[in-house]
Amino acid sequence: MDWGADLWDQYDVIDKHTQSGLDLVERYIKFVKERTEIEQNYAKQLRSLTKKYAKRGSKEEQDCKFSNHGAFQEILNELNDYAGQRELIAENMMTGICVELTKYLQELKQERKTHLSDAKKAQQNLESSFKHLESTKKRFAKEWAEADKATQQAEKTESDLNATRLDVEKAKQHAHARTHTAEECRNDYAAELQKYNKEQNLFYYSEIPQIFKKLQDMDEQRIRRLAEGYCQFSDIEKKVLPIISKCLEGISSAGTKIDEKQDSILFIEQHKSGFERPGDVEFEDYSQGIKPATSDSSLNPPKVRAKLWPFSKKHHKPPAAEDFSHLPPEQRKKRLQAKIDDITKELQKTQDQSDALEKMKGVYEQNPQMGDPSSLEPQITETAQNIGRLRGELAKYEVNTHTHTRTYVNILCSSFQFSKTLSLLHCSPADQPQNIYTEFDDEFDDIETPIGQCTALYTFEGNSEGTISITEGELLSIMEEDKGDGWMRVLRASGEEGYIPSSYVKLTP
Repeated sequence: MDWGADLWDQYDVIDKHTQSGLDLVERYIKFVKERTEIEQNYAKQLRSLTKKYAKRGSKEEQDCKFSNHGAFQEILNELNDYAGQRELIAENMMTGICVELTKYLQELKQERKTHLSDAKKAQQNLESSFKHLESTKKRFAKEWAEADKATQQAEKTESDLNATRLDVEKAKQHAHARTHTAEECRNDYAAELQKYNKEQNLFYYSEIPQIFKKLQDMDEQRIRRLAEGYCQFSDIEKKVLPIISKCLEGISSAGTKIDEKQDSILFIEQHKSGFERPGDVEFEDYSQGIKPATSDSSLNPPKVRAKLWPFSKKHHKPPAAEDFSHLPPEQRKKRLQAKIDDITKELQKTQDQSDALEKMKGVYEQNPQMGDPSSLEPQITETAQNIGRLRGELAKYEVNTHTHTRTYVNILCSSFQFSKTLSLLHCSPADQPQNIYTEFDDEFDDIETPIGQCTALYTFEGNSEGTISITEGELLSIMEEDKGDGWMRVLRASGEEGYIPSSYVKLTP
């Protein structure tokens, strides 16, 4: 069954049906466009959400070392990737469905217009032929009536006794002429009728069926293409489902990787102070007559009230010191080392930038057409200043690290010796060892003596803890040699002792 054979007289119906099909394609394109807008807005909102909750800054980066913090960051990253897949769906739907179907719809409209125009033209040709047939038919009818009238008039004239022979002859000639004309019109009418029947047969059995068949093929092709568009609507999303599944699996995996025990260990490592817990407070028996010594010697250190309860509220938090001296030893060591690592990385990066600028300057000097070497001078100067600043900061923090290590060791040693002495003082006379003073003699024998002399080549401002300031040309006593870290401990004539850079002095023979 086809439109040409079964719907040969349903031009208007076919016209409306094909237009309805085009309208459906247009509606589907609009539908997919709105779907892509939804996907794009969804992806945009997901990206904004992940950005809102993403960790930023050094504090947050530190927190991400914990598995539960890091897992949440992984979830945000996976969700960000998931948003990218939603954007990909929207993009593929727009290009694969909307753009392609819009282009196809324009072609369909043009093809439909051409077919309907051909059908209209064929219809108009047939109607024009029919009108010509009707005109020929009317002329034939008119001429035949005139011929019949002329024949009757000739017969009447011939039977009229008063009519002359000439009148009869003229009437017969007129009737004959009319009859001849009527015969010609009859032949014309017959020929025109035959022509019209042939055209009508061609119109209804050939032209219209062919045109309607093309419209049918066009409409079926439209339906097939629209069906493919329907499938694409699903297939486009199916193609990214494996990646979406991986994103969702990544979210689940982030949850399963959390190790609460490891997080606790990491928290301990980050925040343990390194101090020993306070020992028992010893009983001071004043009934034995032992009085606290009033000497200013090191055996009577100033009393310091220890913090007995570490969980008290901090109403006024002291400002953080730049050298982290406000932190416990273990924490300070870690923070100083982390700062040194950061400055080292930045210094290396700045040094690489300086090298690149110098190379570029050399290229410009050899090839002036590529650029002006002097234009790089501001950048080179700024980079050199940054390098100097970073080296200064690095030296400062290295001094702090060096000083911190030795100070911490000295504190532990002093604490040990003080505890030992204090325990001896609290013993009864019978229990005190006889060699108590000998032990003190041994301690005082450990006073350091200089191991050499040196002269300051440059002036150095010792602004960091553990360092001292020296002036150019000053004679210094060496108390501790450079251990490979670029620093040495010296004693000034004023009695001030501390660390200075080894490269700032020259050894004195």
